Amino acid sequence: MLSPMSTPDPAVDPGPYFDDLTVGQVLEPAPAVTIDEGEAAVYQAICGDPLATALSAPLSEAVTGMPGRLANPALVMHISIGQSTVATQRVIANLFYRGVVLGEAIRLGETLYTTVEIRGLRETTRRDDRPPRGLALLGIRTVRVDDGAPVVDYERCAMLRFRDEAAETGHADDLGSSDPDIDLTAWADRVPVGWDPSPLADVADMDWDVGETRVDLLRDTVTAAPELARLSQNLAPVHRDAAANEGGRRLVYGGHTIGLAQASLVRRMPGTATVLGWQSCDHPGPVFEGDVLSCRHSLLEEQEAVGGRLRAVLTEVTAERDGTDAGPVLDWRLVTWGA
Repeated sequence: MLSPMSTPDPAVDPGPYFDDLTVGQVLEPAPAVTIDEGEAAVYQAICGDPLATALSAPLSEAVTGMPGRLANPALVMHISIGQSTVATQRVIANLFYRGVVLGEAIRLGETLYTTVEIRGLRETTRRDDRPPRGLALLGIRTVRVDDGAPVVDYERCAMLRFRDEAAETGHADDLGSSDPDIDLTAWADRVPVGWDPSPLADVADMDWDVGETRVDLLRDTVTAAPELARLSQNLAPVHRDAAANEGGRRLVYGGHTIGLAQASLVRRMPGTATVLGWQSCDHPGPVFEGDVLSCRHSLLEEQEAVGGRLRAVLTEVTAERDGTDAGPVLDWRLVTWGA
């Protein structure tokens, strides 16, 4: 095992590390992944999302007007993020996602392919009590293999280790931050054409007022974290090996928290047909396997669109760890559409 002060041998450990990267670089792509019934079943066992259009083939066909069951949009994101970890195998943490726009809806049996570009790099302030680290802004684009249709396009910001701890890269790009403000008008044309939300009307909650916050009383324990990392082809060792994490505990992949948060939201908003995208998604604290997560959801804005309701939602998640409040672990602002 490498000691914290060792310089990794690139022939043994190709990385990439922060000091290996350059702005504009396009990483060697990960293998394409077909999302089929097997992936959907394992994901359902891990996150338990009750999104009806991803559970029921007849309902999915009634809402979308097309044959085949939808892949859960959260599962689509897990695969996309997992494929993007060609850039973050030496990750310490993921700080934020921004501008996540889910375009083409994916059905089971379709295949995804992802490319990753380095869009910005910035060294963090050096401290004597830890090895040097830097932030990498990644541009991620996932397409459907059959026809090249864009599935999702977004950015995420990852904190990475250095290969050579004496290196001074000079990288000081302004990486910006995620914009939490949601303009629903800008999302209206992203509702899938030809979809009909009326089959979900019987279960829809019509009495959730804008500005109201609702707590999900069903807290959920984080389990099967390495399984989700493997399912999504996530290559970051910190999600599989406790010794790879500076804190000495195996870090849960941030999307796992998001998956449980979406499941919680859909329990409170059962008329949801799909998630159109994430305006912003920040991880203010780490999550570890065994944490118990609590979710609260605030309806920020709502408007009619394409025969259904477009909703802007703030989902906040806190963690209990070893019986103690571990504080906030997710601030997620997303847009949904449904009955």
